[in-house]
Formats: sequence, structure tokens, C-alpha cells
Amino acid sequence: MMNETEKTTALVPSVGADGGQPLHNSTAQSIPDENTEINPPEEDLQELYRRMQRMTDPHYLHTVSMTELYQTTYKSRPPIIDGLLYAGAYILAGAPKIGKSFLVAQLAYHVSTGQKLWEYDVRQGTVLYLALEDDFGRIQNRMFMMYGVDDTDKLYFATVAGKIGNGLDEQLENFMREHPDTKLIIIDTMQKIREAGGEAYSYASDYEIIGKLKQFADKYCICVLTVHHTRKQPAGDSFEMISGTTGLLGCADGSLLMQKKKRTDLESTIDVVGRDQQDQILYLRKDPETQIWQLEKTENEHGGKYAHQIFERQVRQASGRIPCQL
Repeated sequence: MMNETEKTTALVPSVGADGGQPLHNSTAQSIPDENTEINPPEEDLQELYRRMQRMTDPHYLHTVSMTELYQTTYKSRPPIIDGLLYAGAYILAGAPKIGKSFLVAQLAYHVSTGQKLWEYDVRQGTVLYLALEDDFGRIQNRMFMMYGVDDTDKLYFATVAGKIGNGLDEQLENFMREHPDTKLIIIDTMQKIREAGGEAYSYASDYEIIGKLKQFADKYCICVLTVHHTRKQPAGDSFEMISGTTGLLGCADGSLLMQKKKRTDLESTIDVVGRDQQDQILYLRKDPETQIWQLEKTENEHGGKYAHQIFERQVRQASGRIPCQL
């Protein structure tokens, strides 16, 4: 039996993960287990300090080695319409009065309702359609002609908006705060949101306007589709017909070029190019009563699988990790 003095001076058993090792006096050395954090040696601290100095240098260039590149799983751009539209900045270009507004109205309706578009699966979400060359009466007639009374509360229209860099940015930010489930914003047309000026069609200004839309699309992981016109002059590459400079196509994540042989034709083709999808050609035919475009056939690149999908599968097999999806 211990007396009271012996009880107060007795060693107290540890309650740590090692279960039962007694605590010694405060000056005793203990052997750290594998979970114990060990302070890095002085040279590691110096290297960390040098690295922090490099990163705060205004001339610091961030680089990634090939090994780090292969060992990292990056987020892929989520599809809005599988194989057709992905998160990012897109351009739909075509001659005036060939059916672009009916086509983007069709895209907007399918994304807002989640209904499959032709052979493409759709990710449902709120859609904002800036119909800046229309009025609400004309939009009402168009949508009723196409879809009758089958309306949706996830498709919003506006006929007046600010310019890019002068009001539109804040308007779109406010809309995203009110509708965080937004998947698609359509701007019809580009000319309505750009500031008039002497360099309206310079490479730099074209690249800048798409760059700002791309930055916004990337921030919210949505698709911003801008309607634009083509020039009348023929070109060796059909995408060179897009009005303006190559800065538009160079900055965009994808482009859709709509063409007809004659403006009165019911048939149309759409050439689709993009960073996250196969190049393809869609052959469409318009229903003369509803003005809805129907897909007749597609032409795709050979191979069928996108390079980034093959790479993601290899990464998953090698590391046991599934690539992140937004």
C-alpha cells in the first residue's frame, strides 16, 4: 500500500497511441514514432526561405517539370453539351440571317431543360441569353414557334446590357451570384458588347475581348458562347471567314462556324473545333414550321477517343486515382 505522498509522486501512464509507456521526467529524451513531426534541418529551412524569395520576386517564372506534370491530376473542363460545348469561351460565327439566333435559342432551351440535344447528352443548368439585337416580343414569338407552351424557369433573357469592361462584367457577376447553377451564357452579338474605337478590329483588341470572356468563363467553370458574323470574302481556311482578326479564334476555347450554300436553304453545316473535343462537321436541316434545327449526320476525326481522355485513363490506371471533375 502507498501512502498519500507516494501516490502524488507516482508515475502516470501515457494515454498516447503507444498505449501504456510511462512518462519520464521532462528532461528525458524520447524516440519519436513515425507520426511525430520532426523539425527540418537547418539546410531545409534555408532552401525553403530561398524558394519563398524566388516566388515573391516579380520576375519569378513558375515552372513544372515533366515528372511533376505526369504525377499531377488536373481538373478537366466539364462538358455543357457532351462533345459540342465545354466550359470556356466559344464563338458561333455565320453570315447574317442564316439561323444563328434560332440555333443558340435551341442550345439555350436544351441546357436549361436538360433535354438531350440530337445525339449529345446535356448538363442541365440555368442559362442567360443576351439577345441584344432583339426585343422581348420577338423573343416570345421565336420561343413559342419553337417550343409552344413548354416553358422553363431556368432560361433568362435580356435585350440590353453594358459593354465588356464597362458595365457588362459587373452585370454578369451579379447574375452568377443570383444563379450559381448557371451553365451557359449566350451573347448575341459580339459587336453589341464591344466598345467602338479605332482599334476595334486589331489583333490585340480581338484577343482581349475573348480573353475577358474566357477569364470569366474559367472563373465560374461555365460556357460563354458569343455569336459573331463572317465576312463575305472567301478564304482558304473556312475559319478565316470569321469577321475580325485571328485573335478571336486564337484566344477562344472553341469555335462553331455555321454555313449555307444559299441563304434560303433549309440545310446548313456547322464546323466545330475546340481544345477539349474532336473536330467535327454537323449537317443540319431546319424544320420550316418550328425553325428547329435537326441533325442529319456528323463527320468526325478518325480515332474516336480524345487524347486527353486517353491520358486521364492512363493516369488513373497508373496511380489508382480518378481525375478530378468540376
